[in-house]
Amino acid sequence: MLEELGHKVSTATSGADALDQFTSQSFDLVVTDYRMPRMNGLELISRLRGQAPTLPIVLLSGFAEAMGLAEDSTGADVVLQKSANEISHLVRAVSRLLRSKPAKKPPSSHSPTPKIKRKTV
Repeated sequence: MLEELGHKVSTATSGADALDQFTSQSFDLVVTDYRMPRMNGLELISRLRGQAPTLPIVLLSGFAEAMGLAEDSTGADVVLQKSANEISHLVRAVSRLLRSKPAKKPPSSHSPTPKIKRKTV
């Protein structure tokens, strides 16, 4: 759907794969799932925030409501519950975040990692 709207999209098979891509490419925004192999979305967000604190991040999860996942507890700029309306909410969130480029800091429970240059989607 995001490609149909003119965005260039890169996919990753895991959080580790996403971090590898992040070190070699430039991204304007990251969309991540909570549940992934070997590294969950919160761990990925924490590592990304250490490298690019202002990078807009969207966290998707089928467990967002049940686990109480929210922007202030995850470090994500937007947390979306997977649902029938997921795509419209995602498109709206991506458009808003790319327009505003909000400065987001990691939650206090996450420790920062060394910084690298900013990336673009």
